[in-house]
Amino acid sequence: MKSKSASLIRLKKFQVDEKRRQVLQIETMIGDFERMAAELDQQIEIEHQKTGITDTAHFAYSTFAKAAMTRRDNLLVSANDMREKLEAAQDDLAEAIEDLKKVELLDQRENARENAEALKREQAEYDEIGRIRHRR
Repeated sequence: MKSKSASLIRLKKFQVDEKRRQVLQIETMIGDFERMAAELDQQIEIEHQKTGITDTAHFAYSTFAKAAMTRRDNLLVSANDMREKLEAAQDDLAEAIEDLKKVELLDQRENARENAEALKREQAEYDEIGRIRHRR
């Protein structure tokens, strides 16, 4: 039984670690998207200062600024989409941690039960030794 529960605990720990990696990866992606969007904002502002035109409807508005705005907006949409995935991944992680704790608790109970049985057997042996010595 010990190897079975130990294997199950290892499996659950692996699953928790995998869920943590997924959460970290998604958080990193969100951070990267937001950082890139902020950099694009800075580039757009620099382009506005260079050209002096900030009205996107103006016929001479910078093509680079338009393209950068589109990329920035796409990055922000992607970051928001990733936040939804992050929430789901965090829920999965919490569930995996809960499963691990349940398995560990069951293992502790089983170990306590086995230890109690071993103590009972040992005490029974001592009692038998005591009875044998008492008869002599």
